[in-house]
Amino acid sequence: MSKPYKGFEPKWVKEAAPTDSWRSVFRWGDPDFVKYPKESLYKMMKEKFKMTDDDFRHYDGSIGMEKIELTNCPVRLEQKHIDALKEIVGEKYVRTDDYARVSVAYGKTAYDAMRLREKRLDSLPDAVVYPAKTEEVEAIVAYCTKEKIPLYVYGGGSSVTMGVEPVNGGISLDMRLRFNEVVSFNETDQTITVQAGMSGPKLEKILNNAQTVFGARRAYTCGHFPQSFEYSSVGGWVVTRGAGQNSTYYGCITDIVLSQKYATPIGNIQTSHYPREATGPNLNQIMMGSEGAFGVLTEVTLKVFRYMPENRKRFSYIFKNWKVAMAAAREMMQCEAGFSSVFRLSDPEETNLMLRLYNVDETPLWKLLDIRGFRDMERCLFLGFTDGGKGYSKNVAANIRRIAHKYKAMSLTSYVTKSWEKGRFNDPYLRDTMMDFGIVTDTLECTVNWSNMAKVHREVRKVCHKLPNTIVTTHMSHCYPQGANLYFIFITRMSGADKFRAYHTTILDAIQKSGAAISHHHGIGKMFAPWLEGSLGHTEYGVFKVLKDYFDKDYLMNPGGTLGLDLDEDKKKYLKEGITR
Repeated sequence: MSKPYKGFEPKWVKEAAPTDSWRSVFRWGDPDFVKYPKESLYKMMKEKFKMTDDDFRHYDGSIGMEKIELTNCPVRLEQKHIDALKEIVGEKYVRTDDYARVSVAYGKTAYDAMRLREKRLDSLPDAVVYPAKTEEVEAIVAYCTKEKIPLYVYGGGSSVTMGVEPVNGGISLDMRLRFNEVVSFNETDQTITVQAGMSGPKLEKILNNAQTVFGARRAYTCGHFPQSFEYSSVGGWVVTRGAGQNSTYYGCITDIVLSQKYATPIGNIQTSHYPREATGPNLNQIMMGSEGAFGVLTEVTLKVFRYMPENRKRFSYIFKNWKVAMAAAREMMQCEAGFSSVFRLSDPEETNLMLRLYNVDETPLWKLLDIRGFRDMERCLFLGFTDGGKGYSKNVAANIRRIAHKYKAMSLTSYVTKSWEKGRFNDPYLRDTMMDFGIVTDTLECTVNWSNMAKVHREVRKVCHKLPNTIVTTHMSHCYPQGANLYFIFITRMSGADKFRAYHTTILDAIQKSGAAISHHHGIGKMFAPWLEGSLGHTEYGVFKVLKDYFDKDYLMNPGGTLGLDLDEDKKKYLKEGITR
């Protein structure tokens, strides 16, 4: 971190977790990287959560360094099926040991981490299979369909909606090990086709070095950078309709995908590769967001963009309050002068935290804000950067500056944005170090129009704050002329996975009651599934059921509540006005 502690410092877990341990499964990312709060943030947390140094002298339960050893979790898959799978992918690429099974049991929501810390396994696959070729995946899907075996897929494992959880046992395909290669690159069309297990960093490295790797004329970028970028997969982006932090310029994954290939129980599906068609409902869009419920995504063709980081223009501003900041952001998105790549506006509570996290409190800017009348817990931080051609990028930044000044914003130069960039992909590591002491962090997000943004922001935060001594931050990070994504982060002191799930449920209820879409880019999975039919409408949701019955009549693909397709009626949340059971 930036500076050594002057006073008491908790014993943050800084060493790598043993490779066969529980912690190696539930912690985020690189086993050798650790991130913990700097001293000023630590002091702020103590004050907010009514804690003292004594509360940080001991861990809140197990920190997961123990070896994974299961009891009463037998493999229920018959040996003949395991042998058949080995025939398809090879002897050593089918595993039934304890560690392999636990490693793909959960995703990365706080609920998952808390259950793993409690060594609580609500779901577990019987076998983990590591395919290398599309033909192998197709053979596995065909075999599971014939033998009525539940089939799940684990891409990067960064799901925060219980999307990968193998509720009904069976087989989990782990795509990380071998299903992560380039299939083809087409510079004329500016496309790349990859296996669904391709990780974000590997894809970006290949594209940035396209001249060396493919003999291309120039370097390229995918333009898709979710916060989970380092440990998420292309397949995961596609099946959840994900969005990256640069989406305001490059688009969400639904804008970047050109075509897809799936292995389904009724056969292989290959969508069209044309940029536009009027050939009936768009099959590409139908398959994106299916979350493995229709079949297994094997290959994806993505649009790629010219990589021109030298043209990037960084900016950051501070606005007097949330109302003014929202108005300025809307004008920036509606002025028809182009969009910045990163476009991120924090509300007052998030600004209070972010200015410390980005080390602004250690600069002269901190005092200058008060002098200029930008008051703490009222002011709002706006930051981002532009991408694209030199003239385009310069013009977008100039228009953002013009509108910011019109709304009396103060420039913080590029300093804050550069600090944000340094931590944009590693902030999730903070969650592990804080959870060791009973402080839980998680997120929920939704989509709003400009016309109902203030209402949703107010009503959802009110419910979040019903839990005492809780930090609730909000920002918009994916924006459009018609609206934006609102992203809520809550940080609170809590123990017990069931308590967390109950609190999480109240927030999802609030999002739906407020009139927002219940997910902008996290997907639905099994965690958000009870709200989906009530959110879309009964008649509208029926289309999903028809598709499920067409592709997977035996409900073998990611079963157990994904998209609510095999969810009991009494578990659904019919909160939309006019929707009844």
